Amino acid sequence: MKILLAGANGYIGTRLIPVLLQAGHNVVCLVRDKRRFHEQSDYTDKVTLLTGDLLHPESIEHFPADIDAAYYLVHSMSQSGDFGKLEAQSAENFARQIDQTNCRQIIYLSGITNDSDLSDHLSSRRHVEDVLSESKAALTVLRAAIIIGSGSSSFEIIRDLTEKLPVMTVPRWVNSKCQPIAIRDVLGYLEGVLLNEVAFNKTFDIGGPDILTFKEMMLTYAKVRKLKRHIIIIPFLSPKISSYWLYFVTSTSYSLAQSLVDSMKNETIMKNHDIDTVVKRHCITYEEALELAFNKIEQNSVVSSWKDALNKGYLTSGFMDQIKVPQNGTVEYKVKQPFERDTKEVLNNIMAIGGNRGWYYWDWIWNLRGFLDKLVGGVGIRRGRTSNVTVSAGDVIDFWRVLLADNVNCRLLLYAEMKLPGEAWLEFKIIERNQKTFLSQVATFRPRGLFGRLYWYTMWPFHLFIFKGMAREIVNYKL
Repeated sequence: MKILLAGANGYIGTRLIPVLLQAGHNVVCLVRDKRRFHEQSDYTDKVTLLTGDLLHPESIEHFPADIDAAYYLVHSMSQSGDFGKLEAQSAENFARQIDQTNCRQIIYLSGITNDSDLSDHLSSRRHVEDVLSESKAALTVLRAAIIIGSGSSSFEIIRDLTEKLPVMTVPRWVNSKCQPIAIRDVLGYLEGVLLNEVAFNKTFDIGGPDILTFKEMMLTYAKVRKLKRHIIIIPFLSPKISSYWLYFVTSTSYSLAQSLVDSMKNETIMKNHDIDTVVKRHCITYEEALELAFNKIEQNSVVSSWKDALNKGYLTSGFMDQIKVPQNGTVEYKVKQPFERDTKEVLNNIMAIGGNRGWYYWDWIWNLRGFLDKLVGGVGIRRGRTSNVTVSAGDVIDFWRVLLADNVNCRLLLYAEMKLPGEAWLEFKIIERNQKTFLSQVATFRPRGLFGRLYWYTMWPFHLFIFKGMAREIVNYKL
C-alpha cells in the first residue's frame, strides 16, 4: 500500500516511518525541507519525499494520485492569537490536496476531548477533526492523553520536575486525572487502524491501563528512579503563574507551558473502549513506559524529541538556507587552535558539545546566559540534546539549533535560538594548512541596530576568555 505521512519530521512521524516500512508499505513523506529529513533520517533511500508547507498551499508538491491512506500528524502548541485558525488552515490545505487523490482513509492523532469546557489547545484539536472529516476520504481519529516515551514533551517535563526538585510547591492542576499511554502503544494503534474498514469514519479514545493524577505520575517517576520527593499543592496559583513556574523549572518553552497548563484543567480519560473491538492490544503500564524510556536514554537511542521542533519566532521552515554564514553586515571572533592528536578524537569532541558534556570551558557562564535567556522569554539552556553521541541538522543543542553536522568535512554549524538583538552563528571546523592541523572556531553575529552592536562589544571581553578556553579544551579533552 502507498501511505502518505504528513508530519514526518515530528516526534510521532519519525517513529512511525520504520513501523510502516517494516509492514511493507510504500511510504511518501511530506516535509517542509528535504535537507533536514536527509540529515535526520536513516530511511531517505526507502521513502519518497514531497516538499510542502501546509500553511502555504502554493509550496506543496502534488500528492501521488495512487495514495491509499494518509496520516495527518501535524500539530502545533503555539499560543498566538491565530493558533486555532492556523491549525484549521493547515488541515484544510491538506484535505484539499488529499481530495485530488484516490486516498481511502485519513488517520489523525488528536487529544482526548471528553470535557464540555475545553482548553483552546484541545478545542483546536477537535476543530481539526471536523475539518478533516469534510474530505472525501474516510476519517479515523485516535484521541490520546499524554504520551510517555523517551523524548516526548510529557515525559521530559515530568522528568525535569521530579529530577530537579526534592520538594515541589505545585498548582492545583496536579490533581487533574489523565490516562497516559506509551509511545509504542500509540504506534501500535496507528498501524492497527490503517485501512481497517471497521475504523472508517470512527473516533476512538486510546490510553494505557492506568488512570493517574499528574501528582501521582510525578511520584511514580520518583519511585522508579528511587528518589524521595514531596509535593505541596498551593491552590491559589493562577494559570499565568503556573505557566511561568513550569517554564522556569523545566526545559519547555513559555508557549508550550501555557498550552499545557491551559489543557490540564481538563481530565483526559477514556470514555469509551471501542478501540478494543478494532485493534486487539494489551497496553503497557505507565511505570513500564517509564522504564522503557530510561532504557532508550541510557542506550543513547532516543529516536526523536519534542525539543527538536522549530521555535516560532526564531527560525522558519527554511532555516537550513542559513548554512552559508553571511559575510556582510556582520562582526566575528575567530580562534584557530593547533593540535597534534588524532583528528577523529577532536571531531568527536566537537560533535558531543553541549547537553551532558557541556561547553568544555566556563560552563557556569553558559548556564548563566541560559538563565538570563529564560528571564526574557527565551528557550534557555535546559533543552540539552536528543542524543549524547550523534548530532544532525535540525537537532537542538541547548539554546542552539544545528544547521550542519558534517563528519566528512569535519564541520559543525550552530544557529542561536536565544533572545538576541541580532542573529548569531557558531562554527567549528577542522582544517589542515602546511601539514598542520587546526581547530577553527568562529562566532559570527549580525547585529540589529545600535543596540545589537552595543551588545556585541559588551560581550567582547567574555569572548576573549570563553572562546579561546573552549577551543583549547576541545582539542585536549579526553574521556
